Amino acid sequence: MSATQDLQKVSIVTNEKYEKDGLKSYVYLLQKWGFQPTQPGPYVQLDKASESGHLGLLCKMGGNSPATRTLVKVDASGTKGEVTADDQQNDALYLSPVQIGSQPQTLLLDFDTGSADLWVWSTQLPDAIQTSGKKTGHAIFDSKKSDTFKATTNSTWKISYGDKSSASGTVGTDDVILGGLKIEGQSIELAKNISAQFTRGVGDGLLGLAFGKINTVKPKKALTPVENMIAQKSIPKSAELFTAKLGSWRDANEPDKGEGFYTFGYIDQATVDASGGEIYYTPVDSSKGFWTVDSASAVVNGKEVSQPGNTAIMDTGTTLALVSDEVCEAVYGAIKGATYDKDNQGWVYPSATTIDQFPDVTFAIGEKQFIIQKEDLGFVDIGNGTVYGGIQSRGDLPFDILGDTVLKSIYAIFDVGEMRFGAVQRPEQYQNITPFVPE
Repeated sequence: MSATQDLQKVSIVTNEKYEKDGLKSYVYLLQKWGFQPTQPGPYVQLDKASESGHLGLLCKMGGNSPATRTLVKVDASGTKGEVTADDQQNDALYLSPVQIGSQPQTLLLDFDTGSADLWVWSTQLPDAIQTSGKKTGHAIFDSKKSDTFKATTNSTWKISYGDKSSASGTVGTDDVILGGLKIEGQSIELAKNISAQFTRGVGDGLLGLAFGKINTVKPKKALTPVENMIAQKSIPKSAELFTAKLGSWRDANEPDKGEGFYTFGYIDQATVDASGGEIYYTPVDSSKGFWTVDSASAVVNGKEVSQPGNTAIMDTGTTLALVSDEVCEAVYGAIKGATYDKDNQGWVYPSATTIDQFPDVTFAIGEKQFIIQKEDLGFVDIGNGTVYGGIQSRGDLPFDILGDTVLKSIYAIFDVGEMRFGAVQRPEQYQNITPFVPE
């Protein structure tokens, strides 16, 4: 690696086909994080014994014995039914181009700091799924077209959720290019089987940016792309990190035009300079494989909600912010007419709410409070005169999940080398609180 000028931004493409839906997004997060809702609604978790898995790890984080949960839908009569692909959000809002192979094949992947697998649609999938995928614009990786691809004998991978949906397949290695940066021999997880939930989205797979200890490859876990960048010394020793700037359609009139990007091996100084501030760093606890930081308080209109010992996972793969019920009550208690909507299993507020009626909300990242932009307090207009909020309940999770609702307000630095998380508040000249209304 000669110099950081060889490195480039990896653009973030906003998925124009993404259909915002508050309840479906919440159901997806119930699947991903496996938590039990603490507020009423149609979806609940049923516990059962299990040996391992992503959810078992999360249960260990909370100090409980490993368990897996099955998410079910309960109707008005109390009858429990299966959760289907139609019940949840199966698409990603942000996608980024990644090139794989000797004759680079470009795929749009969901960059997810809450997982550690790099998996892609592949020609090992059943013909019917490939045919359907091509019709909807999916790129499908063909390992036979790459001279640098090598199959990893006897290695397999599987990602599964509480509704019995899963993606699984074989493993190989190949060259991967991210923003001009070449990673040699990166483990690629080739999808051989995917359930309906995984076929609904526009993305061609996922690129995990959490820590390798939660990678699902067996019998030997695979290194993540960032871990390989460090091992191959393809990014500077002084900058063993990546950064994320999530853009928004709401910011089209801002100086940056709502641009979003990732960088690997360098911090975009222009973004830092535009903030007018300095990067604040706080230690990361990676012991469970996630980007976990201290987050011991929130402030709503100057009133602190103290949460001693509370932590938060910084997750680009989570659209909402999931926080304690106490914080939710403080936030929505400060918005006139806001209420908990049990049918939509989430907090909502009136569509007619004006900018001056929104509270000032900050969340602690480490010891510093960061502003949540008022325009991001709303997620989507749900059509009954109310807006589904961008901040929702974490249920029985013992930690927060700070997703895009929070990350859109900051420039985030995920520093592996120094094991720290950095953030700088991004300025907003305008607050565009126009609710997103689905077509």
